[in-house]
Amino acid sequence: MKYQVAIIGGGPAGYTAAEAAGKAGMSVVLFEKDKLGGVCLNEGCIPTKTLLCSAKIADHSKEGNKFGVKVGDVDIDLPKVIARKGKVVRKLGLGIKAKMEGVGVTIVTGEAKINDAHSICCNDEVYECDNIIICTGSKTFIPPIDGIENVEYWTHKEALENKEPLRSLIIIGGGVIGMEFASFFNSLGTDVTVIEMLDEILGPIDNEISSLLRAEYTKKGVKFILSAKVTKLANEVDGISVAYKVDGEERQLSANKVMMSVGRRPSVDLLGLDFLNLNVDRRGTIIVDEHLETSCKGIYACGDINGRSMLAHTAVREAEVAVANIIGKQDRMNYDAIPSVVYTNPEVSCVGKSEEELVIDGVEYKTFKLPMSYSGRFVAENEGLNGMCKLLTDNDDKIIGVHILGNSSSEFIIAANIAIEQGMHLEDFKRFVFPHPTVSEILREF
Repeated sequence: MKYQVAIIGGGPAGYTAAEAAGKAGMSVVLFEKDKLGGVCLNEGCIPTKTLLCSAKIADHSKEGNKFGVKVGDVDIDLPKVIARKGKVVRKLGLGIKAKMEGVGVTIVTGEAKINDAHSICCNDEVYECDNIIICTGSKTFIPPIDGIENVEYWTHKEALENKEPLRSLIIIGGGVIGMEFASFFNSLGTDVTVIEMLDEILGPIDNEISSLLRAEYTKKGVKFILSAKVTKLANEVDGISVAYKVDGEERQLSANKVMMSVGRRPSVDLLGLDFLNLNVDRRGTIIVDEHLETSCKGIYACGDINGRSMLAHTAVREAEVAVANIIGKQDRMNYDAIPSVVYTNPEVSCVGKSEEELVIDGVEYKTFKLPMSYSGRFVAENEGLNGMCKLLTDNDDKIIGVHILGNSSSEFIIAANIAIEQGMHLEDFKRFVFPHPTVSEILREF
């Protein structure tokens, strides 16, 4: 069996590449060892957003009196929430399968291994190909904490399937995944503690915005322990104890459950890459050029596997670039304008450079800030809440970063994204007409 394009991994990068190549009239085979949609659809982006939607509805119901709407006791039916999540995932999975079949993609279920630069083995069958696109994604990183092998900790996978009310939860890692689950369980009434090794949550996201989000969740009852290193886990009668060190002092906490959320690592296991001598970095991440091609001609790596930007929408764009170059169209990947969203309540959205990055790079910049109360619709829909919109420009007023704390920011960060992608200056951007009243109008206030 001979194909023009062979793709390993059916997540956002894989199925996007397969669809693009299929539409271009190429013969395509797509290998997926589990379910189409990858981590994003089956145990990441989509299921977490489904759960968070239920949580936000519960939050709004509890706050109904603020809006003149009287609501009785709010009861969250967790098994039903989890069942709805499963229904959403199944529906979208069938949609992906239909797309693949619609453009003639051959789907092979099984674990694929690269034999050489032009052949792949799966289920004891050999598939020859002109080009290979590696889209095997990433997996949860489990740090070597003393005692971890003896406790039944959660990763995001177990947390997504939990159907029982939980009294207390310790989340180790205050990144995007950790904070989204902290938001969800906080809405359920769980006593949540987040332990983070860095001095602020959300890692690379603008520190001021991260600090404001942490303050909001502190008001909601979430406890944060920053600059802390977890040193040991141990079983207790009614849960798990977590030992950690802060400022050289050993401390300890206990909870019913512990969730590990300290990051992800590219999945390169069992691919058979060693003999190809691909250029990799110190973590084993495959290095690619601006066309997503590896050091081996005809082999591309898209999505989390290349470690450039571990986001589903980045993976989609990388796949488009890779296929464009395979079929002879010039295209290149630009990482300067990749939006990022944290779907907490309130949301955090950002794109471009943060102040911390600009300081490290020694770049001069200007900062503009406005409270979200400058938006009439935000005030109308967010009783008693506020947020912030921060816009960064270079000394010539070209927009280089936008960072927002506030609900609906995930829907209008794209406007800022386009401005940065197109190299717009502040005055150019303000010529756009935004519909009134929308929260996005705040971007014209600077």
